[in-house]
Amino acid sequence: GVCPAWARQRSPFAFSTNADAYVHNGHRKEALLLFHQMQLEGVVPDKVAFLSVLSACASHSEGKLMHADIVDCGFGSDVTVATALVNMYCKCSSLEDARR
Repeated sequence: GVCPAWARQRSPFAFSTNADAYVHNGHRKEALLLFHQMQLEGVVPDKVAFLSVLSACASHSEGKLMHADIVDCGFGSDVTVATALVNMYCKCSSLEDARR
């Protein structure tokens, strides 16, 4: 397929902005696919990228994978990201993980 112009920028900002727009318009699957596309293209997610897609995680397994990526990228102890993780785990009815 044809790569959109914004995706050729190889910037987490471009991906985050578009993923956030997907989430806010109810297209959570597209936001997650876009996030994974970003990673496949070698763009390292930043804090904003994770915050943009965390709310798109609708299942415990999606959330656990995202949580692992967050820790791997060094954002596990960031207060804003940690708060978003707690919210995501609560939304997925995983209160035990939210407490950790």
